[in-house]
Amino acid sequence: MRAVVHETFGEPADVLTVAERPVPQPGPGQVLVRTVLSPIHNHDLWTIRGTYGFKPELPAASGTEALGVVEALGEGVDRLQVGQRVAGGTFGVWAEYYVADAAGLVPVPDAMPDEAASQLVSMPFSAISLLHSLDLHEGDWIIQNAANGAVGRMVAQLGKARGINVIGLVRRAEGVEELREQGIDRIVATDAEGWQDQVRELTGGAPIVAGVESVGGKAAGDIASVMGEDGTLVVFGAMASPTLEIPSGKVIFGQLTIKGFWGAVVSKTMPAETKGQLFGELITRVLDGSLTLPVSETFVFEDARDAARASDTAGRVGKVLLRP
Repeated sequence: MRAVVHETFGEPADVLTVAERPVPQPGPGQVLVRTVLSPIHNHDLWTIRGTYGFKPELPAASGTEALGVVEALGEGVDRLQVGQRVAGGTFGVWAEYYVADAAGLVPVPDAMPDEAASQLVSMPFSAISLLHSLDLHEGDWIIQNAANGAVGRMVAQLGKARGINVIGLVRRAEGVEELREQGIDRIVATDAEGWQDQVRELTGGAPIVAGVESVGGKAAGDIASVMGEDGTLVVFGAMASPTLEIPSGKVIFGQLTIKGFWGAVVSKTMPAETKGQLFGELITRVLDGSLTLPVSETFVFEDARDAARASDTAGRVGKVLLRP
């Protein structure tokens, strides 16, 4: 079978290639899945560069999430059927076939398009798990940066559907209009003079109880500066810098709590009942249109390098997908 691999760590646009690999066989509790579509996530690109929390042995496979069709069942699997569409995956899904634990795959309703189903698990589940972990209530105010990123858009849409007030920060004025065109409001550009005053006007003086930080560097201090006392700042990513520049006074006198969030770990430790409820909500939100999962472009495996470049393009709206 054909698979997207890399023999060295480096820029995905330079090191990705297609190689022939044997079709894997499912073991007990596993299924063999034929890949239909797979999104390119930032963590996929970081893994290929060798800069993520998980570093595979070389030569390495690629990709972590896909929509596929069950081709064969391993021993003891009775919750899935051959021919069934499933979302989810495991490491190495940028291949014509992959093997995954049956328990980690989500059956996809017939009404859900392939393009949306291929993105259902990783980013949307991280977004909804993040909101769930903050124990927010209807009417609460939260703020996030990287609001025009995939997770940022999902947090805004899911928060709105739950009655939570979400303010998004972007680094350029053009991002405000881009998100407004997608139906997402309460966006503030931090390159504007007095942007903190705009945030206060939006809240009407209500405290911002939580923040989601995905940029790093000075941006972390910016988002902390407008949060209320006893707030919680969740570090979700580090798009611009691996360090956080947050004034100690805000932490000490504002009693700011700072904690990390890694979706892979949260998913593993979450009770099955809670996970099922959140996935049920995600499917409902996608089908009723309150959560949108747009696609920017779709590439075949042989054009994986071009796909990586497209995924790294600033201002892109929607995921870049790969297909066999």
